[in-house]
Amino acid sequence: MNSPVTDKQLSHQLSYLLRHAPHQAGLSLEVGSWVPLAPLLMHLGVSRPQVERVVAQSDKQRFSLHGERIRANQGHSVPVDLELLPAEPPSVLYHGTVATALGRIRLSGLRPMQRHHVHLSPDVETAHRVGARRGPAVVLTVRSGLMHARGHLFYRSENGVWLVDEVPGQFLVFP
Repeated sequence: MNSPVTDKQLSHQLSYLLRHAPHQAGLSLEVGSWVPLAPLLMHLGVSRPQVERVVAQSDKQRFSLHGERIRANQGHSVPVDLELLPAEPPSVLYHGTVATALGRIRLSGLRPMQRHHVHLSPDVETAHRVGARRGPAVVLTVRSGLMHARGHLFYRSENGVWLVDEVPGQFLVFP
């Protein structure tokens, strides 16, 4: 085994491998973004109980573990079919960001950047935590009900994050 990793380090490693670079562990994402657990454990040099603990204690429920397979619930930058079905969103959702991004967002709305979808939060508190990862948070309100009524498709990941291809500026409310 490698030198012991903390749960936080393991969470970061899982996020990176399962969302962005499964090939670095010799893995390919199956439909639904699942990978077999055994080769991942071997690559990381960690135990199943440690992975189970990280999955169970993840504050954002980033991962799912079912039987002998594990996946990241969203946030992938590699091509993947998450097997998500369209869902009707609540009338408003929220997006956490930082002030330095507001100019770009005002010009082009919310874009997925290097990910598959724009991530939206069901409540202000969660959006604030998301935005605060990169500095003082700014929370935008997304008029998701109106977007949905105008034909935009929304998906809800297993951990409650709402996903959409983009959010045009006319559906954003700035603070």
